[in-house]
Amino acid sequence: MPIPPDGAGEVLVAVRGGSEAYTAWSSTSIGRDVRVVVVEAVSARTVVVERLPS
Repeated sequence: MPIPPDGAGEVLVAVRGGSEAYTAWSSTSIGRDVRVVVVEAVSARTVVVERLPS
């Protein structure tokens, strides 16, 4: 699910050999199928992300 600027979206995070969905926030919009890096864990299922630098 895309992430709107200053809004919630969803990302898949590699965890324990699989992937799990997390609610994600970002200060900029991030489209679908864009690789991101987690920069902060807000809670057990919510993260702050940024685009992965190329």
